[in-house]
Amino acid sequence: MQLTRTADYGVRAMTYLAACAEGTRASVAEVAAAADVPASLMSKILQRLASARLVVSYRGKEGGFELARPAAQLSLLDVLVAMEGPLCLNLCLLSGEACDRRPWCAAHLIWAEVQKKMAAVLGAASLAELARVSASRRAALSTGARP
Repeated sequence: MQLTRTADYGVRAMTYLAACAEGTRASVAEVAAAADVPASLMSKILQRLASARLVVSYRGKEGGFELARPAAQLSLLDVLVAMEGPLCLNLCLLSGEACDRRPWCAAHLIWAEVQKKMAAVLGAASLAELARVSASRRAALSTGARP
C-alpha cells in the first residue's frame, strides 16, 4: 500500500500552511515552491483542499490560501481523506455487501483492525504538530545537529 503523489503533495501543502502565522495567506506559487511541486499541479491540489473545506481561497491582490481552521484542529487523516477519499484498506471494509466472504473471512477481521488503528494514528497527527516537528528538524539540519 502506498499513498499517491497527490496525497503526499496535499500533506506538504497543508504542513506549509500550518507553519504560517494564523491569518497569513500564501499564494499558489509560494506553497508550490515550499512543497517542491509544480505550481500548476499545486493549484489543483489547493482547489481540492478548498472543496473539502480544509483551506480557504481568497482572490485579488491580498488573495491566497490559508487554513480553514486552526492547524491543531486539522489532522493528517483530514488531508488524506480530502485527497484520496475515505480510508479503505480493502474493498471488504466498504459499507454494504462488497464481499460475500465477509461473514466468515478471518482476513477481514485483520483488515478492519488495521484500518481502525491506521485511522486513529492519522487522526491523532495534527497539522500543528507536523509543522512544529518539520520546523524543528529543518532547523537541526541547518545547524548540523541530528534531527
